Amino acid sequence: MTLPFEFNSERLHIRQWQASDFEPFARINADPKVMKYFPNLLTRLESDALAERIQSLITNRGWGFWAVEIKYSQEFIGFVGLHVPTTILPFSPCVEVGWRLESTHWGKGYATEAAAEAIQFGLDRLGLAEIVSFTALKNYRSQNVMKKN
Repeated sequence: MTLPFEFNSERLHIRQWQASDFEPFARINADPKVMKYFPNLLTRLESDALAERIQSLITNRGWGFWAVEIKYSQEFIGFVGLHVPTTILPFSPCVEVGWRLESTHWGKGYATEAAAEAIQFGLDRLGLAEIVSFTALKNYRSQNVMKKN
């Protein structure tokens, strides 16, 4: 087991998951705006299972899709981080940077800010040579975050 890494950006604390994150994460996963490019909304049970898997990966590796909170308010707003996709992709094997934030926090630069920190962590601390990101062709919001990073 590796000690989970945590770090800060200018406005955000990027950290391991806590039990108190599961309820707001379930709301995020049930939001049609957030899940527009995913096959379906998640039930509370599905969301909790996903959060537990993400939490376990961080516990075992020290890194993954970290919980993100706003520093000044300590409000959980979603996740950002690094992940090894289990789906076979044309560019596998790989490590991706990804994010899922509450829609009320879109357009504030949080995804870009936290993703930049996760990418820097992957390059500097993990020694990765490459980090990829991918999304649906029509997901222009995520594409803009990708372009900025």
